[in-house]
Amino acid sequence: MVETSRGTSPQAVSLEDEIHLLRSKMEKLFQQENSFTSDIVIEISSLLDLKINEFMRNNRKNK
Repeated sequence: MVETSRGTSPQAVSLEDEIHLLRSKMEKLFQQENSFTSDIVIEISSLLDLKINEFMRNNRKNK
């Protein structure tokens, strides 16, 4: 397995980047919609939850 300068696998870095992008997108959509309960904000939030859970599972496996 190839390691990056952060000491994580390339897949983990990609997943981490995806999490940051989703969070940023969710924040922008919240500002546009001015609501945490709009369909699009909930959709992105749910996807973000899935990605965070995947990241946490991957970290447990690697320890």
